[in-house]
Amino acid sequence: MENVFNKICEYAESIFTCRSELHGPAHWRRVDINAQLLTEHSGADIIVVRLFAYLHDSCRLDDGRDHMHGPRAANNLPDLPESFITISSTQMQLLEYAIRHHTDGITSDDPTIGTCWDADRLDLGRVGITPIAERMSTQAGKDLCFQ
Repeated sequence: MENVFNKICEYAESIFTCRSELHGPAHWRRVDINAQLLTEHSGADIIVVRLFAYLHDSCRLDDGRDHMHGPRAANNLPDLPESFITISSTQMQLLEYAIRHHTDGITSDDPTIGTCWDADRLDLGRVGITPIAERMSTQAGKDLCFQ
């Protein structure tokens, strides 16, 4: 399965024009690690959260306030090569929603969507923001916060 996610990462890199260290492959890998850790406790769909990790920032144009990068990445999902991985329509809906809304500043009661967002938010330290429990969706995410 690791080979699949390596291919997903390579695909995301191939469409990533921003070339940022803040929002690029190193960040995606940390989000993936966070997602796997959180999934052990949240009951989230591991496939969806790992896909989210590599695809959520793949359509960023810059490191600024590119508010449309989530919707662009969500709109790009139909272009994901099916040869990499096949997911159900339910998984695709969860992935699309999580990517589209990951910067809206909201939380989710859905364990998969919440795990996606918490995995990303736990890496906010890279931009000088300390993750806080009140912004986390899952108990595991809250437990990993410093405040």
